[in-house]
Amino acid sequence: MSYERYEQPAAAPSRLGHYWRLMRADRPIGTLLLLWPTWWALWLAAGGMPPLWTLFVFSAGVWLTRSAGCVINDYADRWLDPHVKRTRDRPLATGAVSGREALALFAVLMLVAFALVLTMNALTIGLSFIGVFLAASYPYLKRYTHLPQVYLGMAFGWGIPMAFAAVQGEVPALGWVLYGANILWSTAYDTWYAMVDRDDDLKVGSHSTAILFGDLDLVIQGILYALFFGAMVLVGQRAELGLAYWLAMAVALVLVAFEFWWCRTREREPCFKAFLHNNWVGAVLFAGIVIALMWPAGN
Repeated sequence: MSYERYEQPAAAPSRLGHYWRLMRADRPIGTLLLLWPTWWALWLAAGGMPPLWTLFVFSAGVWLTRSAGCVINDYADRWLDPHVKRTRDRPLATGAVSGREALALFAVLMLVAFALVLTMNALTIGLSFIGVFLAASYPYLKRYTHLPQVYLGMAFGWGIPMAFAAVQGEVPALGWVLYGANILWSTAYDTWYAMVDRDDDLKVGSHSTAILFGDLDLVIQGILYALFFGAMVLVGQRAELGLAYWLAMAVALVLVAFEFWWCRTREREPCFKAFLHNNWVGAVLFAGIVIALMWPAGN
């Protein structure tokens, strides 16, 4: 016992590093994929630049909740991850972080996020409880259903109705259309990710859309992206966005077309590249929304 107390200070930086990796703070792609739809919603809800405090709360909340989601995901998969090539070195899988530490870290991250939400209106606070449930329950879906990617879209996109609630005090039809679009987009890009792990998931009995779609994966991916862009057309029409938005949509279509070209052979590396590439899809659409709101269609 005395030896452990003597060694603890030297081990502290390494411990913090394990927590950092457990939160995926060293891999910002998940934060960006969550951030873009949240910013779409904030700008559309405000008709331009949102209030600075609201922008800060939601941007910080994205990082905190994504980090918390990664922690609880690894906690749920701590027995599965050692058997998957891509995840076998994660801190919980190797035993570098205990399950109790992970739960404590999850609680701290969610409490800080909730403290930020408490500065918003009552509707936003109420919606945040649904967001906590979605984030905490998502990791367990892969055990019982082949649609965890759909549920991920529901969890990742919940910042959209919350953003409209924070800015407008309600969630209009535009907010729900955008939320539905994000579910489609998240399901599609996370299916690219699931295609990377498909062989390993089959061995350990995990479930995913990649397994469910089977040989029709590329066809169904095409349908998902087509529906996503169709929903984003409705968003542009309802928000009366101008030329810049439609040009951004065209660029995003080209970017997605590259993803299908890369993944035509269904190999691991191209599928992972396609997943990462969706960051640029989100960024381009955000730029289109911002510019279109700066110069409305009627001007």
